[in-house]
Amino acid sequence: MKEIVLDTETTGLSIKEGHRIVEIGCIEIENLVPTKNVFHCYLNPERKVSESALKVHGYTDEFLADKKKFSDVADDFLKFIKDKKIIIHNAEFDIGHLNNELLLAKKEKISKENVIDTLEIARNKFPGSGISLDALCKRFRIDNSRRKKHTALIDCELLSKVYINLIDQKEPIFQFQKEITKRENEINEEIDYSKKIIKPSKQELENHKEFMKREFKRNFFN
Repeated sequence: MKEIVLDTETTGLSIKEGHRIVEIGCIEIENLVPTKNVFHCYLNPERKVSESALKVHGYTDEFLADKKKFSDVADDFLKFIKDKKIIIHNAEFDIGHLNNELLLAKKEKISKENVIDTLEIARNKFPGSGISLDALCKRFRIDNSRRKKHTALIDCELLSKVYINLIDQKEPIFQFQKEITKRENEINEEIDYSKKIIKPSKQELENHKEFMKREFKRNFFN
């Protein structure tokens, strides 16, 4: 099963105030194991970055000025996430901004049915506790020392590890069945992995009876 761990950075919080996406990061995982497939881009938001957002991710207007616009990468992005579940921390924020960008680019929106929100999972699992990405990293003893700023790919990497812990899969699930099938094709015989049972001989049974008689007499009549 392939899933996409996704994170975005923006010029600010509110879509109604015209804020836009400046970075998209996606990491593909298969059976909870990261693959080599990654989607990442910085974007020219066609507006200024707010001071509050700049403090969060550090992407200046000058840095973003020569980057591609969302409409330039929309098709590649949709192709990357197609037919896969999307894992996001605080999905309402990211999906809201992504669907706004897709609307502006005249593309089909992302359905919320395809989204897994780790914030909701954490809220249900740890009511009353801290459920930010940093708080969950601390809870699960995940090293987040590289997270000096909020950057999409680092956040995706951390979220993939948090997600595994949230769904109680401490170790990634591997597809052992594929390896079993491969071996069965190579070796056309049924392999019995059960323990070998050795039955005692008639003489061994007689010897055991004599031994038990002697032990009984020694313990009760001496």
